[in-house]
Amino acid sequence: MSTTDTLLLAKDTNWEFLTPIYQDAIVETLYMAVWGLIIGGLAGLVVGVLLYTTRGGGVLANRPVFWVLNVLVNVVRPIPFIILITALGPLTNVVVGSILGINAATFAIIVAATFGAARIVEQNLVSIDPGVIEAARAMGAGPLRIIFTVIIPEALGPLILGATFMFIAIVDMSAMAGYIGAGGLGDFAIQYGYRAFDSNVTYVALITIIVIVQAAQLFGNWLARKIMRR
Repeated sequence: MSTTDTLLLAKDTNWEFLTPIYQDAIVETLYMAVWGLIIGGLAGLVVGVLLYTTRGGGVLANRPVFWVLNVLVNVVRPIPFIILITALGPLTNVVVGSILGINAATFAIIVAATFGAARIVEQNLVSIDPGVIEAARAMGAGPLRIIFTVIIPEALGPLILGATFMFIAIVDMSAMAGYIGAGGLGDFAIQYGYRAFDSNVTYVALITIIVIVQAAQLFGNWLARKIMRR
């Protein structure tokens, strides 16, 4: 066993000092995750619905709009989050007044979540039976009425499952927020676990993230099942 491994296992964790930092890290992670899901999820829903409705044959068919949105999603979505944080620096500074801190990280998470959620929304909407939409059109329903009374309700269950997936992805993004001074459980694990050779801190942060993710997954599954049974 190496010297580093011995230090990692033998570390006597000072929880009296670390507990307040740990509690703050949980709050910071939830702050970024919840706001990222609410704002990014809603923005992603709008973009995703537009992607679905502006494509050829859609209720708002508009090829130029669809092309622009599709390119934006394809360009932004694959960018690794740590690179996206850096690339968004100038825009983040304009919007939140700083490129560091929890609000800067939350803004970057919202941007990433918007384009990630947009594709998830679009993929869920394409599974809707076209006959349902055609029936609404035949009854004289306008595009907005079809969107709010047919398209979104028809896919609501899968959309909730998609939101659950996005929440988990956002928690993962928040783990990298420490690189710009935003704190969170990821930063807590790196600063006081990995860099301090304290495996206890690392495992506590890991278990806490698993608990948060599992709670979100269970709630999302329950809510989706309840809606789909109606």
